[in-house]
Amino acid sequence: MIEIQQIDHLVLTVRDIPTTLDFYTQVLGMRAIRFGEGRHALAFGRQKINLHQAGREFEPKAAQPLPGSADLCLLTDTDIKQVIAHLKSQDIAIIAGPVKRTGATGALLSVYIRDPDANLLEISNRV
Repeated sequence: MIEIQQIDHLVLTVRDIPTTLDFYTQVLGMRAIRFGEGRHALAFGRQKINLHQAGREFEPKAAQPLPGSADLCLLTDTDIKQVIAHLKSQDIAIIAGPVKRTGATGALLSVYIRDPDANLLEISNRV
C-alpha cells in the first residue's frame, strides 16, 4: 500500500496568468516563480501551485481543465481579523465568514473569497 505524506503542488487552469500572479502575490502574499521552459507557479511554505493557461495546458493534464473549478483551503497564521481587514483594503469581496469549519487536523476559523477565475478560496486559522 502507498502512504501519501503531503501535497507537493497542484495545478490551476487560469484564463490569464499575469492576472492570477498579481492576485495571489498581492492579495495572499505568495511568491511568483518561473521554472522549466517559461512555466509559472505560485510558491508558499513548502508547496506550490503550478499555473496552466486555459487552452494551452501542459501535458499530461486533467481530463477537463477549467478555470474556476477549484475549491482550496489555505492556512495562515495571520489572525483572521487581520485577514479580513487586508481583504477589505484590497477590495476583495468576502463571500462568507468568519465561520467555523473542520480541517484535516482540527477546527478552523475561515473566510471565503474568489480569485479572478472564480475559484473558491477558504482562508483559515487553525483554532
